[in-house]
Amino acid sequence: MYVNRKVNYPCYKVRPCDSIRMLVDSSAEIYKDKAAFRYRVGGEDASVSYTEFKRQVDFLGTALVSLGVGNSHIAIIGNNCYPWALSYLAVLASEGVAVPIDKELPPEDILNIIVHSESDVVFYTSSVAKKLDEIRSRLGVKEYVLMDGSSVTVEGDLTLFDLIAHGERLMEEGDTRYMDIVPDMQGLKQLSYTSGTTGKSKGVMLSQDTLCFNVVKSQELMHITERCLSVLPYNHCYEATCGILTMLHNGMTICINESLRTLLPNLKKYKPTEMLIVPLFAENFYRRILAAVEEKGKTKKLKTGIKLSRALLKLGIDKRKKLFADIHETFGGELKLIVCGGAPIKQEIVEFFADIGITLINGYGITECGPLISINRPEYYNCRSVGLALNDTEVKIHNPNKDGEGEIAVKGRNVMLGYYKNEAATAEVMHDGYFYTGDYGRIDKNGFIYITGRKKNIIILKNGKNVYPEEIEHELSDIPYIAEVVVYPASVGSEADKALGAEIYPNIELAASQGITDVEDVIREAISKFNAKQPPYKVIKQIRFRDREFDKTTTKKIKRV
Repeated sequence: MYVNRKVNYPCYKVRPCDSIRMLVDSSAEIYKDKAAFRYRVGGEDASVSYTEFKRQVDFLGTALVSLGVGNSHIAIIGNNCYPWALSYLAVLASEGVAVPIDKELPPEDILNIIVHSESDVVFYTSSVAKKLDEIRSRLGVKEYVLMDGSSVTVEGDLTLFDLIAHGERLMEEGDTRYMDIVPDMQGLKQLSYTSGTTGKSKGVMLSQDTLCFNVVKSQELMHITERCLSVLPYNHCYEATCGILTMLHNGMTICINESLRTLLPNLKKYKPTEMLIVPLFAENFYRRILAAVEEKGKTKKLKTGIKLSRALLKLGIDKRKKLFADIHETFGGELKLIVCGGAPIKQEIVEFFADIGITLINGYGITECGPLISINRPEYYNCRSVGLALNDTEVKIHNPNKDGEGEIAVKGRNVMLGYYKNEAATAEVMHDGYFYTGDYGRIDKNGFIYITGRKKNIIILKNGKNVYPEEIEHELSDIPYIAEVVVYPASVGSEADKALGAEIYPNIELAASQGITDVEDVIREAISKFNAKQPPYKVIKQIRFRDREFDKTTTKKIKRV
C-alpha cells in the first residue's frame, strides 16, 4: 500500500513504445502466456494470453489489408468487450485510422460522425445493430463487421471471427503485407469525437506518436500494478489510451466489466489491483460505504479505526488492510490504486480512501491531448490538485489574474494534430504550438496544477466579477442531500443577471432513510448557511429543484444547456 510522501521521488523507468506495432510485439515477447484479457462470454469465463492476442491482431489486420480497407478510416462502436479491444489494436497497427464512437449516441449523431469521419468500415456489436439499421441507407460504408457474434442478421455483413480465420489462412500462405507496414508516427491515426458538456462534438486528430507518448509518460509518473478492472467506455480516450494501450504495454491483465450491473460482482470475481474511473464513481463508492457502515451501526468503530490507523502510520506501522478488511473485501480484497479523471474530486473522499488503505489519485486530461496532461503520483500527491504535468510537456497559465488563475495551455507531443476538417476551430485553440484547453486554473510552486472551471462556463456578473460555477457546485455538493447541482446566472428582481442560481436534484433516497419528509426545506436551510459564509457575489439567490437526474455524457459529466 502507498503512503503520501512530503517530497517528490524519482520517475519510474519505462521501456520504449516507438509504435503500436512495437507495443503489441514486445508485450507478446515479454509476457507470453500471461493473460492479457479476462472476460465473460455467453456466461462462461474466458481469457486471452499476450501471445494469442498478438496472433489475433495480426490475423485481423491481414484480413483488412486483403479486403482493400487496410488504410481506411474504420469506425468502432459497441459495448466494452474483448473484440472491441482487438479491433482497436488491429486498426492502430495498420495504415488505417481508428474512429471510436460512443454507443450511447442517438442514430442521427452516429450517422453524422461516420459520415464526417469518412469511415469506410464499421465494426459493431449486436447491442447497436438496431441503431445502425436505422441509418444504413444513408451511409456510404463499404464493409460492416459484427464483432460479437458468429452469424449476421444483415446479408453482406462480415463477422470478426470469419475475418480472423481468413487472416490466419493468408498468413500461413505467406502474406506479410500487414506485418511489413512501416508505422507513420506523425500522421493521423485516431479520430476521437469529443463528448463535451456543451455544443457539438468535434473530431480530434491524434497521431500514433501522441498515443505512444501518453503510454510512456504516464508510466514514468505512475506505478502500474497487476490487474485492472476495465469499467469506463472504450470509445472514451481516457479508457482507450490509459485503460487499454498503457495496460497492455505494462503487461497488466485487463479484466473487462460488462456493465454497471456487474461491477460489484466483478470486483469480487477478478480481484483487481487497480481501476480507472471518473469522480462520480468514486463518490458513489464513498457514499455507499458510509451508508452500509451506518446501517450496521459501525460508524463509531470506523472512525476509531481511522484514528488508530493514522497514529500507527506515524510510527511506520501499516495495518489498514487488516483494520478495514470488510471494506477491502467489497473491492475484491486486493485493490491498491484508483485513478480518477474527468473532473475534480472532493478532498475528504481522497483522504477517506487513503485512511482505509486504497490510494485514490486524480489526474487531468482532455481528448485533444490524447488525453493526459497531468496526474498525481501514488506516493506524492495533493488531493486538491490534478497533479503534476507529464514529463516533456509544457503547461503554462495564459494571462493569469492576481490570484495566478488563467487559461491552461499545453505544448508537447501529447497535443493533437487539430480538428478534422475544421481549420477554423483548430485556429481558435492552437497558438504558437500551444493548445489552449478552455480550462481555467493555476500552478503552485511545487508544480501541482489546480482546475478552477471551464472558460465557456464562467458566469460574468454585471458588477464585473467572474464566477466559476464548478467551484461553487463542488462546495454545494458537500450538502449530503444534494445529489446533483448546476449553478447558473439568475435573474432575481431588480438584480437581473447579477445573481447566482442553483438547480438541484435532491437525494430523496438518503433523505427518506434519515426520516426527512421535506428534503427541499432542509436543502434551502443548508444553502442559507452556505450563503452566510460567502462573499456577496457568490451567494445563491435562486433555487430550483428537479425531479430527475441531469442528462450526462457517457463519462458521467452533466450536460450544460
